[in-house]
Amino acid sequence: MMPGFVPGRQTSILALNAMAAELARTDIPVLILGESGTGKDIYARLIHCLSPQGNSQLQKINCSVLKPADLLNGANDDTPTASNPTGIPGVYLDNIQELDLAAQRALLSQISETESMGARYASAARLISSTTRNLEPEVAAGHFRRELYFRLNGVCLRLPPLRERMEDIPVLADYFLNKHAEIMKRNARSLNSMEIQVLMDYPWPGNIRELESFARKIVVFGDVQKEIDELKTLHVGSPTAIPFATSAPLKVAARAASKEAERELIIQALERTHWNRKRAARDLRISYKALLYKIKQIGLSSEKTGV
Repeated sequence: MMPGFVPGRQTSILALNAMAAELARTDIPVLILGESGTGKDIYARLIHCLSPQGNSQLQKINCSVLKPADLLNGANDDTPTASNPTGIPGVYLDNIQELDLAAQRALLSQISETESMGARYASAARLISSTTRNLEPEVAAGHFRRELYFRLNGVCLRLPPLRERMEDIPVLADYFLNKHAEIMKRNARSLNSMEIQVLMDYPWPGNIRELESFARKIVVFGDVQKEIDELKTLHVGSPTAIPFATSAPLKVAARAASKEAERELIIQALERTHWNRKRAARDLRISYKALLYKIKQIGLSSEKTGV
């Protein structure tokens, strides 16, 4: 793994890491799908770092500010374009969902032209892309070009949000605290079990990026309790919040928060799939049998019927 990469312990993350290592040895285009802050940039760099071209630069292109002319004319001399097909071995197209149809057409033309130049330029054709949205509905609605989608989506890596990999929070928090303590030349601070539990109860809408920001503020201000109290306030204001009781036992509050968060995630998955329980189970990365049990457990079994 590359320096600074935190593998995590959650089963789906371990499988994801193994897949990234396998993909790095190929030139298959990779599409990384995940919410903002889940680590898409990190996985793009990881795949490139582990590839045969790992010693070279990975050119990151922010698609939210990319214009068709940039793709056709080559806004950067390092970018593989029709006028500069050798380019660099790795290109990372960030936020690919932000490209308008004109820019998509220009990108597709660029990829096709580079591919037509043959094996000599194969390294320039390797693309890693990222998106915060599932592009399949965008394709179906005509908002994203089907041919471009299939060119970019050789293999799709789906990064789970932090709320689905809660067991990784202690190791991630410890890593970020030590990282920023080293950067700022300060003593590293570890969190106790009660503080970790508060982190485990919080839904982390900003994902790993938000967790790193939380750790950085602890190092900067040196006041863990202040940051913990702020996190509790944010949690109370969130849609899935369960108020942190001042007198209730911590374990009771933790179980209540966890159950409510799980209930909300299951409801969202079911609504997103129109109560198709098999599809919802796949989205939640649990077995169909486990989902049926949880639906019954949280009292949803009589609300809807689904496949």
